[in-house]
Amino acid sequence: MSRDRMQQSRFELKYLISEETALLVRDFVRSYLDFDEYSVGRPNYSYPVHSLYLDSDDLTLYWQTINGDKNRYKLRLRYYSTNPDTPVFFEVKRRMNNCIMKQRGGVRQHAVAPLLNGQFPDQTHLLSSNPKQMSAVQHFLQLANDIRARPKVHIFYMREAYVSDNDQVRVTLDRTVQAEPNLASSVKTEMKDPKGSFQNQVILELKFTNRFPDYFKELVRIFGVMQCGAAKYVSSVDAIGCRALESPFPVIEEKVKFSPVP
Repeated sequence: MSRDRMQQSRFELKYLISEETALLVRDFVRSYLDFDEYSVGRPNYSYPVHSLYLDSDDLTLYWQTINGDKNRYKLRLRYYSTNPDTPVFFEVKRRMNNCIMKQRGGVRQHAVAPLLNGQFPDQTHLLSSNPKQMSAVQHFLQLANDIRARPKVHIFYMREAYVSDNDQVRVTLDRTVQAEPNLASSVKTEMKDPKGSFQNQVILELKFTNRFPDYFKELVRIFGVMQCGAAKYVSSVDAIGCRALESPFPVIEEKVKFSPVP
């Protein structure tokens, strides 16, 4: 398995740019960063990314973002294939002021539905025996249980990515953002009637763990890009409509407490 490049804490700045500008940014960035391993050899240097976002029936997490809550979070499953040998990452993405903190645990495909349906996680569900992986999955499930979150939206896009040797700096260009409801406790890659977001725009993200690199400052100056919000989950809910996300499952009143990993 390829190494996990995810940083637990970093800054993420987003910009909406045209395709013409994106091609110029690509040439600029390649002077400083290498391709992400998944971009190498791909058409347009891009690979597919799939996410299944969870939320409560009253869309608590959606409204936290709309209202600009400082310490908000998202619950999502990140995956790249439905091949049974590939992982599904249970991710908590939390914003604390301007800093993004992520925690995730890799889960086997066959365990996704049982875990989303309330089964307690055990080591057979996970890809790694590292206690941090179990802790991450337990934390995800506890947060989901606290607000009675269920699967809501499947989001797909194509990602072009560049990364520094030490993984401290990362640049991504996301295109063709599409979404549709997925209220089932399973992951999929196909879409029947997706709704598009950010039409004719590319989402540029500049990510770093320490200080803002000087060449990022130069990039912003040269291309005149303006930082903005570009939340894929929010834009997807807006495109789909809240009514389409009403859960067919009954609300379970009992809440479960997940014990921390010793």
